[in-house]
Amino acid sequence: MKKKNQDLRTGLIALIVVIVLIFIIGIIINKPEPIIIQGEADASEIRISGKVPGRIKQFLADEGKQVKMGDTLVILDSPELTAKLEQANAAENAAQAQNKKAIKGARKETILGAYEMWQKALVGVDISKKSYDRVQRLFDKGVVPAQKRDEAEAQYKAAVATASAAKSQYSMAKNGAENEDKEAALALVDRAKGAVNEVKSYIKEITLTSPISGEVTEVYPKCGELVGTGAPIMSIVDLSDIWFTFNVREDLLGGLKMGKTFKVKVPALNNQIVEVKVTYIKALASYATWKATKTTGQFDVKTFEVRARPTGTVKDLRPGMTALFEETVK
Repeated sequence: MKKKNQDLRTGLIALIVVIVLIFIIGIIINKPEPIIIQGEADASEIRISGKVPGRIKQFLADEGKQVKMGDTLVILDSPELTAKLEQANAAENAAQAQNKKAIKGARKETILGAYEMWQKALVGVDISKKSYDRVQRLFDKGVVPAQKRDEAEAQYKAAVATASAAKSQYSMAKNGAENEDKEAALALVDRAKGAVNEVKSYIKEITLTSPISGEVTEVYPKCGELVGTGAPIMSIVDLSDIWFTFNVREDLLGGLKMGKTFKVKVPALNNQIVEVKVTYIKALASYATWKATKTTGQFDVKTFEVRARPTGTVKDLRPGMTALFEETVK
């Protein structure tokens, strides 16, 4: 009987041990699987390019140099712009001269000549008037025919018209150009000034300055090379505007919400722990990460781009550095 009781206790203990082991194995099997998600640091990058084509004359900043906003980076050489400026200045001078001529009016000699022609025409009117009156009296007496009277009258009217035209020419010379002509001349001046200012604005573009403070990361052409309009010459990265980018499957997004803070490890900084805050979440439409979600069915799980910015300043953090954090699949 004692042996049976002892065997029963041993069996019961063994059963309990087996149940405990099964329970522990079940916990281990059902425990959420931790996944290491890897991302990298990114920063705002500006590409420097010119509005006008030209040849690289001089670089004032090399790769790796820290620059400030407004610093001169590149000087281009463009002889074509210098020639265009000379042409524009010549056109402006011609327009200015034309405008002065319109304002000043005709020369004194021209005005005097027009006045003398008017006076000459008045003398012709006086003579033709006397001839017409004389012929009219003779016609009244029946001495000359009507044709002679009509000829004299026509000559008189022609002389009056000639005198009127001469007076108009004199008035025009004396008063100068019409208001419309003056306005047209002034418009030509404004147009020429606009052309000069346009060329000058392009000339300013042969000296390229930095729009931000940052570090020169890459210089593309060599000194002496020809670059076209809009061609990138160098890149500047703003190290004060830096963030981490992660590509995360949507089934791992449960704990990542806009505004949430979490911690990442940066191996390049001796595994420094950095606190970051989620500022951007967007689906990547270009591809999806395939994953079997059930044993009886499958569907595509999309990948989302998640950006998180450090909540504080991280010394020596640079674009391209890896960042790691753990997420679990439930």
